[in-house]
Amino acid sequence: MILYDNLIDILAAARQHDRAIRLIDGENDESTVTYSELWNRSTELLGELQKRGMAKGDELVIFSKSNEEFIVAFWAAILGGIVPVPVAVGISDEHRLKLFRILRQMRRSLLYTDSDLLQRLKAFAGSQSLPDVVRSLDESSVMMGEISTGQAGQLATVKADDLAFIQYSSGSTSDPKGVCLTHANLCTNLRAIIERLRFTPDDQALSWMPLTHDMGLIGYHLSMLTAGMNHAVMDTSLFVRRPLLWISKASELGSTQLCSPNFGYKHFLKLFDRKGLANLDLSRVKLILNGAEPISWDLCREFLQALAPFGLKANTMHPVYGLAEATLAVTMPEPGHSYSRIIANRHSLKIGASYEPSVEGHMDAVSFLKLGPPVRDVQLRITDDEDSRLADGQIGHIQLRGASITGGLYQADDSQNALFSHDGWLKTGDVGVIVDGDLVVTGRVKDIIIVNGQNYYPHDLEEIVAGIEGFDLGKVVVCGVRPANSTVEQLIVFLLYRQDMTSFVPLVSEVRKRIGAHAGLEVEHVLPVTRIPKTTSGKVQRSLLAAAYLDGEFAEPLKELAELSGETSGGQDETDPLIAELLATCHEFVRDRKIGPDDNLFETGVSSLTLTEIMLAIDQKYPGKVDITDLFDHPTVRQIAAFISR
Repeated sequence: MILYDNLIDILAAARQHDRAIRLIDGENDESTVTYSELWNRSTELLGELQKRGMAKGDELVIFSKSNEEFIVAFWAAILGGIVPVPVAVGISDEHRLKLFRILRQMRRSLLYTDSDLLQRLKAFAGSQSLPDVVRSLDESSVMMGEISTGQAGQLATVKADDLAFIQYSSGSTSDPKGVCLTHANLCTNLRAIIERLRFTPDDQALSWMPLTHDMGLIGYHLSMLTAGMNHAVMDTSLFVRRPLLWISKASELGSTQLCSPNFGYKHFLKLFDRKGLANLDLSRVKLILNGAEPISWDLCREFLQALAPFGLKANTMHPVYGLAEATLAVTMPEPGHSYSRIIANRHSLKIGASYEPSVEGHMDAVSFLKLGPPVRDVQLRITDDEDSRLADGQIGHIQLRGASITGGLYQADDSQNALFSHDGWLKTGDVGVIVDGDLVVTGRVKDIIIVNGQNYYPHDLEEIVAGIEGFDLGKVVVCGVRPANSTVEQLIVFLLYRQDMTSFVPLVSEVRKRIGAHAGLEVEHVLPVTRIPKTTSGKVQRSLLAAAYLDGEFAEPLKELAELSGETSGGQDETDPLIAELLATCHEFVRDRKIGPDDNLFETGVSSLTLTEIMLAIDQKYPGKVDITDLFDHPTVRQIAAFISR
C-alpha cells in the first residue's frame, strides 16, 4: 500500500478509478457521486470559496444535514489548503452552544450551512442573549443554496506537516477540544487501516456513521476512497428511524465492510426482534467493525446469531480501539479471527496490578473484548501512574506514540502538557492490559461518559443539573456505568440530599427533564447520597459512587423511589382503549418511570433514540398513520391517539 504525502494526492489518484459514493437518504432516495465528479464539484466549490476571500489556512466550519453537501465541501476545503472543521448538527441546546464555542476558537473562518439551519441558529443565539454570535453568523456564513457552480479554484500546494483538518470530539463540552490532524497523520493512519483490514478495490462498504465522527469520516469514507473501493453512506437519522434498512441495504449492495458502535447493534435488534427481515444475503460480509464505545460480548453474540441464518459469519465481528487524538485506528485484530474476550475479577483491575481471571457468571466477573494488536506506525505501552512501562498482564494507563498521533489541540496551548507524558507519549486517558499480544481496554481514567457512541463530560451535565434551585456543582455527581446485565452504558446522577424520600421524587423528574432537554440524553437513575466522596485535594471521586451502585448499595433507595413514583404499567387506569394501548407501548421502552396521557414526551427525560423506538412500535401497530416528525405537533400520548383516530 502506497504512503501518500497528502489528501489532495489521494483524491487525485481516486478519480482515476471507476468507483463512486452512494448516498442513501431513504429506501428509494439515493444518489451517487463518482470520484471524478467529486473532484470536479469540489474544485468548483473551491473557486466560489476563494472568490469570497478564503485562502490557505482559513477554517471552513461545515454544519450540514446533507452528507452529499458535506463531502463536497470537505474536499473543496482540502483541495484549497483550507482547514475543514466538521461539526454535528444535533438537536439539543448543547449542540448549538458547542458550535458557538467552536466558532469563537477559530482564527479566520466561514460557516458553511443551509438557510434553514442558519435561521434556527440565529434565533437560538438571540434567545440566549448572544449578540456577538448573531453578528458573527450574519457576517461569516456561506449558504449552500447561494453557491453557484463556476470556474474551478486554484489547488493549494500542501506539505505533509500542514494541518489537514480539525476533529472535534463528539458530545457536549463547555470547552470543545479540536484535535489537529496533519496530512501526514491521516495518510499514515489510512495506510495502516487499509493494510491491517486488507481492503481491496473490489470491496463494497456501507456505513451509517456520521461524517462528523472519526469512524464515519476517516474509517468509512477516507479509507474507502484511498483503497479505491465503492462505498455507501446512509444518513444517520435514517438509520435511527429505520435501523432494519441498514442490513437490507447491506444485502442489496453485497456489502463486504460494515461498522457500528455498540448501541447501533442494540437499536437494530430491538426492531429486528419485533418485525424481522426476510430474503437477505449477508454471505459477502467480511468485516463488521465495532468501536467508538465500550463493546458488549453478549450483544456481539446476539447480533451474529440473529443474522447467521442469512449467511453472516461469526468471524466477521471485529472489535477495534481508536481515538481522535490518534487520527483513528490504534489496535485492530487480523481479519479472519473470531472475536474473543477475557473474564476478569473486577476488584483486581487496579493500576499496576495483574488482572485476575474469573469465570462467567461469578458475581465479581466482568468480561472485556480483545481489541487486537497495534496497527502499523503506532507504538503502544501500558504504564503506571509515573509513566513507567508495565509488563504484559498488568493493568495500567494506555499511552501511544507514532506518526499518526496528533501534535496537539487547536488554539489550546494551555492544555498541551496534560495531553502528553513527560517523555512525549500521548496519554489516552484509558486503562487497559496486554493479553496474548492484544489490547484489552478495562476502563477510563478521564471523566468521559460514552452514550450512544457520543462522548459527554460529566462536568457539563453536572452544570445542567446545578441549575435546579438549591443545588450547585458541589452537590451533583454524574457517572457512566455499565452493569453486568447491561449491553450499554447507563447514565446515573447522584444528588447530595439529606431530606425525606417523598420530597426527592419531584427532583428525579426535574433532573431527567433538564438533561433530556439540554443534552438529549436519558438518565437511568437519579439517586440521593448523604455525602459525596472526594480526595484530600477536593476532587470528586466518581468511581467510588459508580462502584457502590454496581455493588448494589442503592437497591433499597431504588425500590423506595419506584414505589413512591407509582411506576407501574402504563395505561392501566386509562379508559380510552387507544390511549391505554399507546401508554402500554411507551412503558415497554420506559420502565423506570410513569408516563401520563398528557405528559409532553419531550419533557419526560426520554432520549430521542427511545422516542424513535416508541414511534417505530406504534407504526408497527398502525402502519403509515404516524411518523416521528408528527411528535413535534402532537407531543402527548392523548394528542397522538387523537391524530391516529383522525
